[in-house]
Amino acid sequence: MMVQWLIYIAIVFTAFIGMEGVAWLTHKYVMHGLFWTLHRDHHHKDHYGFWEHNDLFFLIFAIPGIVCLLAGTTGHMPVWTSIGSGITLYGACYFFIHDLFIHQRIKVLRNSNNRYLKAIRRAHKTHHKHLGKEDGECFGMLWVPSRFFKENRSDQTP
Repeated sequence: MMVQWLIYIAIVFTAFIGMEGVAWLTHKYVMHGLFWTLHRDHHHKDHYGFWEHNDLFFLIFAIPGIVCLLAGTTGHMPVWTSIGSGITLYGACYFFIHDLFIHQRIKVLRNSNNRYLKAIRRAHKTHHKHLGKEDGECFGMLWVPSRFFKENRSDQTP
């Protein structure tokens, strides 16, 4: 029984980590590709409302997690429940990191001296310096290229 639980936890963790790859691929090839019309307002702040067209991706990306959780719980298939849990946990992390910490859509989590969180913020800022759908970089959320960890910025505390 204990081994089964460890397997399910490993599946949750694997699904969570795998979602970073899915996020990177869909961000680069779908959001900056075919569905740029929905993602554009996230790069061009020419509106003053709280909501963006880009927020529709939140609903689109929630569907696989919901389907896996529903199939897993109603069909008594813990592997699917584990996959759905990993996807949903990634979505929650995305919301907290991207929407709350980076973009400050709700004014919480404003400051951090955490080196990793500062690197995430820098990488995302680098992504947003490209206003068009081409020539982008840093399409992931949790994986940050090592160059963003370097302490060569003026906002570092002495």
